Amino acid sequence: MEIKWIQTFLIAAQYGNFRKASEELYLTQPAVSKHIRQLEKNLQTTLFTRERKGVTLSAAGLAFLPMAQKIIKAFEQGMGEFESWKQGYKRKLVIATAPQITSSFLPSLLRLFMERHPEIEVMIHVQKSYDIGGEVSSGRVDIGLTRIQPIQSNIRCEMIHEERVLLVGSPMMEKSKDVNESDVLQTYRIITDNHPDYWDDLLPLIKNFYPHVQTMPVHQVEGTKRFIREGLGVSYLPYSMVKAELELEELMEISPIHIQPPISKTYLISQVDTEESQLFTQFLKETVATL
Repeated sequence: MEIKWIQTFLIAAQYGNFRKASEELYLTQPAVSKHIRQLEKNLQTTLFTRERKGVTLSAAGLAFLPMAQKIIKAFEQGMGEFESWKQGYKRKLVIATAPQITSSFLPSLLRLFMERHPEIEVMIHVQKSYDIGGEVSSGRVDIGLTRIQPIQSNIRCEMIHEERVLLVGSPMMEKSKDVNESDVLQTYRIITDNHPDYWDDLLPLIKNFYPHVQTMPVHQVEGTKRFIREGLGVSYLPYSMVKAELELEELMEISPIHIQPPISKTYLISQVDTEESQLFTQFLKETVATL
């Protein structure tokens, strides 16, 4: 029995059609049919019922389906572990992190951690803050870094960092002298929804002082900064997300008048204390304190 036969079986079962399976697998339709015949011969049973418009799983096919899924999962996991071994890794750490954290302090911290622990393979899953608690709770990742507290009760959550949020705009605004909070919020759009935590409270506060302010939701940090640089609006962003742009004078900080900017918090989420997660947690707490 060959792995490629089982992979073809799973795709054919998913689509219920050998032609669509061939397109998914970049094979000819006769090649797909041959894989299925060879698998059926090996198992000494019929896995599909052939119909005019496609195929359906037979009783044997339905029974074999979960077994085939387990075989492929184990194969892919084993090959991944072998590939890690070839690259010199002995251990693995899987981290789910919010886009806002990925775009701020995480890259520099990861570089230092990986230099200190070259034997640990670090895998990063970038996901929305709302989804990270579920990833940790299910065991799909070892550690989560998020901007909001999770709702799951079977995991641990600890705030490890907080930082100030700044109102930032484009240096082009200086040419028109509109560089204070009152002028920019009455002249430019405010770009919202780029942080999962503070906009629900911050936007009503802004509208209380500036009722005619125009908004433009942008659900992505890098896009927000690009729009600001092009003079399309202003936004409230955590300092770590704009530190480099402020130093390069690609963005400028705008001093507050009526609006007290919020605080952005970073949470560390975990469930099972593996040696790798403990090493990273200790390193993270020590290093993030210096930010």
